[in-house]
Amino acid sequence: MGIARAVALRGTCDRLRVGAAIARDSRVISTGYNGNVSGQTHCRHWGMDGKLDPGPCITAVHAEANAIVFAARHGVAVEGAELWTTHQPCESCAKLIINSGIVKVFYENTYRLREGLEMLIRSNVEVFRVQEDYSSYQVTR
Repeated sequence: MGIARAVALRGTCDRLRVGAAIARDSRVISTGYNGNVSGQTHCRHWGMDGKLDPGPCITAVHAEANAIVFAARHGVAVEGAELWTTHQPCESCAKLIINSGIVKVFYENTYRLREGLEMLIRSNVEVFRVQEDYSSYQVTR
């Protein structure tokens, strides 16, 4: 999880920084962070008045998706791997995780919407919430 947290610092969306790491056989094989597509300006959600724009970010690619895409782009298979992410996957990322063949997901921070989490569980992906101090894992049901 420490690697996912470090990768999150690279995030280019100022609304929320999320990081993900994909590992197989205890080795990191891909990482990703959230932000706008390559070559585009970074996401900006803070107004000149210092207030956060209340709407969702519609331009950022999520960390989990970027980690899966990076692996695919470089010919690295993720089937049978596990994904570590700083935040609970959304429904769109859950679909990518399932179809990519990732078998375990570890996350630290919850997300207000549970559809992604429930989809992972229904698809027999093992899901664990990591306690903040990394001392234990809680199976998510």
